[in-house]
Amino acid sequence: MSTFVLIHGGGDVGWSWHLVEAELRARGHDVLAPDLPGDDESKTLADYADAVVEAVGDKQNLVVVGHSFGAFTAPLVADRLPVDVLVLLAGMIPSPGESPDEWWANTGCQSAVEEQAKRDGGLTGNADPYVSFYHDVPRELAKEAMGKERAHPSTAASAAPWPLAAWPNVPTRFVLCSEDRFFPPDFFRRLVPERLGIVPDEIAGSHCVALSRPKQVADLLVGYATAASATRIEQ
Repeated sequence: MSTFVLIHGGGDVGWSWHLVEAELRARGHDVLAPDLPGDDESKTLADYADAVVEAVGDKQNLVVVGHSFGAFTAPLVADRLPVDVLVLLAGMIPSPGESPDEWWANTGCQSAVEEQAKRDGGLTGNADPYVSFYHDVPRELAKEAMGKERAHPSTAASAAPWPLAAWPNVPTRFVLCSEDRFFPPDFFRRLVPERLGIVPDEIAGSHCVALSRPKQVADLLVGYATAASATRIEQ
């Protein structure tokens, strides 16, 4: 049995993982999906990591997953706890010393969004969240998700440099969403090898794939956990 530590993205809450959590628990795994303290403007990325570490406590066989902005927190957790595998789901891959505010220009994300929008008629980067975020999520579920949105991340978390000097020495996997209209797939196909030195895995779905394709997300996560567990046993 693994313990999946699911870290939500910007403006979100742990609830965003509830369908994936149900799939993982049905397969006998433990799951934690804490709310990060983003409503407090003084809280930093280190504070976010503290909240996750506290929630984990002494649980073992950890699989840490960071979605979107949660990818700034997930590696901090993996650097502090004995983690079997670190997974980024459509995650903003940070570089040492880079703040989240700087990430957008440093990675060329906005240019990638604009280029993709020209190709798809303005779907990518669309101001309507039902078009850009929730286009494959059932409408009532999307409405519920939007009703739970909040002010997160904090100004302090967005402005401060990412504190690690290097990526944690933990097996890392990346999953891009092939129908993502927030972070274009081709953007991550370039960025992931550049920053992590790996080829991303792909899943059909929007940026909110944890709501639209929870079973498929759980399938991937369990596969990563199983492989990591086998490696740990061999060692």
